[in-house]
Amino acid sequence: MTKRVLFAAVAACALALAGWNCVTAHRPVSERLAQDARNEKVSVWAYHQYGVMPSVLVIDLRRVEADAAAVDVLRALFQSAQSHRSRRFDKVVLAHAGAPKFQLDGAFYAQLGKEFGEQNPVYTIRTFPQNVRKLDGTPAYETWTGGMLGVLGKQMQDVNQFARDWFVADLATQGDAR
Repeated sequence: MTKRVLFAAVAACALALAGWNCVTAHRPVSERLAQDARNEKVSVWAYHQYGVMPSVLVIDLRRVEADAAAVDVLRALFQSAQSHRSRRFDKVVLAHAGAPKFQLDGAFYAQLGKEFGEQNPVYTIRTFPQNVRKLDGTPAYETWTGGMLGVLGKQMQDVNQFARDWFVADLATQGDAR
């Protein structure tokens, strides 16, 4: 009898955690992305790290269709931030197919959510990589200074490199395995 009670308690806790993650993390993202037909090329899961850490959100890129562009994925990420604009996280982990790749400061994620739709999207896209951190918290990409054209060129190179590092390289490897 005790084993049944223990099993039932563990199952109830697991269901409660799954429901909590669905309601507080995933549903806002899912509902926001569903409002934009361009997001059909991308599937994103959102959940709290390990399912139990409310201060850490994971944005997990689960599917990217072959004809999707990096801007499609970035738009989905920015719209995800917009869906959580009233929430505060210490950090946001960017994952692909369950594997953590990068992190964002929670305050920057909140800023993305507040500014999406108001800020110039080209500015948001080109300055995004300088706010991306490796999993150890160190900057993943440079913050460029100098002449406008040179800086713009380097920033856009970083946007493309970020896409390769986050998901494109994995997709290419998956394509080779088929």
